Amino acid sequence: MQIAIALYERFTALDAIGPYQTLGGIPDADVVFVAERTGPVRDDTGRLALVADKTFDEVGSPDVVVVPGGPEQSDQTRNGPLLEWLRAADTSSTWTTSVCTGSLALAAAGLLKGREATSHWLALEELDRLGARSTGRRVVFDGKYVTAAGVSSGIDMGLALAGRIAGDETAQAIQLMTEYDPQPPYDAGSPDKAPAHIVAMFRPAT
Repeated sequence: MQIAIALYERFTALDAIGPYQTLGGIPDADVVFVAERTGPVRDDTGRLALVADKTFDEVGSPDVVVVPGGPEQSDQTRNGPLLEWLRAADTSSTWTTSVCTGSLALAAAGLLKGREATSHWLALEELDRLGARSTGRRVVFDGKYVTAAGVSSGIDMGLALAGRIAGDETAQAIQLMTEYDPQPPYDAGSPDKAPAHIVAMFRPAT
């Protein structure tokens, strides 16, 4: 089973690595990083790079598509090569997935029209504008489309999808071996829980 994780300049690293770590634990999973060109692709900090071993043209029919997000929403929605590959790969994929603002790319490619989906909390309105039906849930399944909310939720998405593909016990084994047992020191991981003045720091001024 081939799992293709798309890379593009200024992607968010954990958006890609969370699904890589969890989905990669599925037996017989062949996880490949793909991009417009092979070689290192820099994340949104410019300090970290992941290596794309295959081009979009070389990976035409993956079983699972994963597209991470990034901090600038237009990077995904105006990336012609990425959107073209998503449309083509989706025609034969079993699962088409995203993390964070990666769902904006899926929507911009026309794949989420009328479908329920999620994204980073700051991008939900844009997701609606692109034709999806946004929800603030952490992981959303709508047919073969699986979207995850912001950044860290890619781990949850990967585990949930691993359970659908390989069964609950396999997903539980992956969770155990990654020791994914969240006990955060703060309860500020969503706009509903974080202090209002901190949320306001990130919302656009009106």
